[in-house]
Amino acid sequence: MNSGTFRDKAAHIPFAREGIPFVLQFAFATLIAAILGYALLTGLLFALTLLVGHFFRDPERVLTADDRDVASPADGKVILIERVDGTRFTQKPLLKISIFMSVFDVHVNRIPLSGVVHGVHYQKGRFWAAQKPRASSENEQNWVWIRSDAGIDVVLTQVAGLIARRIVCWPKVGDQVFRGERFGMIRFGSRLDVYVPEESDILVARGECVYAGETILCRLR
Repeated sequence: MNSGTFRDKAAHIPFAREGIPFVLQFAFATLIAAILGYALLTGLLFALTLLVGHFFRDPERVLTADDRDVASPADGKVILIERVDGTRFTQKPLLKISIFMSVFDVHVNRIPLSGVVHGVHYQKGRFWAAQKPRASSENEQNWVWIRSDAGIDVVLTQVAGLIARRIVCWPKVGDQVFRGERFGMIRFGSRLDVYVPEESDILVARGECVYAGETILCRLR
């Protein structure tokens, strides 16, 4: 897949393309229930249609980061900040920042740092609740390795959750990516882990709400 195709897939504002089949299915079911005169069922299905539409919203974001800033790749709450000895694609000491996305958060993921994609790896796994520590190692997940023009490596992991059963990632190895642009999503509740160099200055705290493409997670030294 070339980078042009990758950006064609990413350009869907203010609604993620992956959500269109889900919204249409619920809308069709709502219409059938209304035609058949099932008022209670119609109301329930209409509410579900609105909820699914809300889940797949894809708002624009204003990026104000400096060159060495790592922006949040996901909306949600920071649930973990810890030091690790290494991860897939790199065995250097790193800082891991985990962000939990509830079903009420925007689920479109964004690139945290401009650079080139040097690795993508999909791993089958289980579907533990995404906020549990074991989710990072045991759940279905997708890894993306980005190397900046300055040679700094940042690794992202899209982690499926208890409800999330579909990870979407558009870029491929060799694609040039830019901070703040869309690169994928995880359907219906999930988690995203960000691995940055150990010496980075962390600018967020556990429990803080962050926004993809806008909140700065850390500053690289």
